Amino acid sequence: MIDSFIEDGLPPPEKQPDFLFTLPELQYPERLNAAVELIDRQDRDALAVVNDAGCWTYGEMADLSDRIARRLVEREGLVPGNRVFLRGPNNAMLFASWLGVLKAGGVVVATMPMLRPGEVATILERAKVGHAIVDARTRADFDAAGGVGSVLEYDGDKGFAWIDDVAPGFSPADSGRDDVALVAFTSGTTGQPKGCVHYHRDILASADSFARYVLKPKAGDRWACSAPIAFTFGLGQLLIFPWRFGGTAVTIETPGPKPLLDAIARHKVTTLATAPTAYKAMIPLLVEYDISSLHTCVSAGEHLPAATWHAWREAMDLRIVDGIGATEMMHIFISASGDDIRPGATGRAVPGYVATVLDEENRPMESGTGRLAVKGPTGCRYFDDPRQANYVIDGWNVTGDTYRKDEEGYFWYLARSDDMIISSGYNIAAPEVENALLGHAAVQECAVIGAPCEKRGQKVKAFVVLAPGYAPDAGVVEILQDHVKAAIAPYKYPREIKFVDALPKTATGKLQRYALREAASS
Repeated sequence: MIDSFIEDGLPPPEKQPDFLFTLPELQYPERLNAAVELIDRQDRDALAVVNDAGCWTYGEMADLSDRIARRLVEREGLVPGNRVFLRGPNNAMLFASWLGVLKAGGVVVATMPMLRPGEVATILERAKVGHAIVDARTRADFDAAGGVGSVLEYDGDKGFAWIDDVAPGFSPADSGRDDVALVAFTSGTTGQPKGCVHYHRDILASADSFARYVLKPKAGDRWACSAPIAFTFGLGQLLIFPWRFGGTAVTIETPGPKPLLDAIARHKVTTLATAPTAYKAMIPLLVEYDISSLHTCVSAGEHLPAATWHAWREAMDLRIVDGIGATEMMHIFISASGDDIRPGATGRAVPGYVATVLDEENRPMESGTGRLAVKGPTGCRYFDDPRQANYVIDGWNVTGDTYRKDEEGYFWYLARSDDMIISSGYNIAAPEVENALLGHAAVQECAVIGAPCEKRGQKVKAFVVLAPGYAPDAGVVEILQDHVKAAIAPYKYPREIKFVDALPKTATGKLQRYALREAASS
């Protein structure tokens, strides 16, 4: 028996992008299980994960994932194609669960712990999730979202009591390279989550293109990343890339620049990945930490300003590897490292990918300014979503970013093409924040934009028309901010609220966001 629910919701072939498999490393066998390739092919005695709670070898992670897979199949009734919801901070047990789901033939649906019950409930319903493995610390919100039929709970890195009596060893599912491995949900411009479907081959392709050719990893490298593995940026940098090349994942549960620096110093991290705002925030703290073990630094999630690049280079004598990726594309597809870096430029197309800019008629240009478009071994496959037609145009993945391509093939970021706000590396859909604000009786009308912010790149700024009986004061600002934090993930709350008498609109009543952006920039 096979559950084909996700496959049945894929866009037809003619609406999918063109896929390219030009590198020899991308010629995968027809039968392929990504979890087996990542964890079972390595030296069993080598270190796979380390954190403040302990360390785990490849052999130990392989054994843990085998027993999780066996429990899912033999006792929880999982069949290939079933979706398994994962929720918890980055740690060894979450990673073992991710492996176990793929070994069992399941489809991973991972989410950030900070999501609120309403957001979780939407994902559970969209993906028709029937199984879940959750960290005990996130169980209450999960249950409040409605839960699912089969739930396995674990106690952080203390482990899984429910595999103590599970026999070791497991014969992994006979997965194909084009079988669904994961659905990564991301908020679009409407705030409705888009499910980005990736196959087993896509998981390895991100490692065998960007990581292999740009980062040039070595066995024994120690990798740290501030992003959760629910973000494919974090999944690649902290789980896929280390294990594809015999390295070690250094997991960190506490966010912020100080915990990140402490982990780098404590565990001798060699490869760091985080957002530009984090690099900027860490610079004044460097005198307190010995992070001389670092040899590679990666930035993504938002544009890396040249000033931040130069400041980090001056402080650490390291050149940050910038890059742009997308959940739809699995990971980074434009980047540069070493002498190929041009500060301020994102880079050039990663080996295995081709990239261009499109003019107003969707024609590729040799150089100039237009909408960024890319093709490669990965690409957009939205699950049951009409927005596929907006992302894939004439075989190109069109990311929603405006770039300038120069004569040398370097891409220079200019702006987002839509209403997505990118703050400290997080994607925040303006309409989602607006909907949360409108849920409070004090808000009659509102509009949300991304305003320039030196610390975060962009910050969420709300323009609010108050309902009668409410005063435009600091107390109401705090009430509305707390209301949004309780309704959706806290990082999405408006850091600035401006009260206005009316919102700018067209003659037909449509909101003029550009007028608000101009006001915020002036």
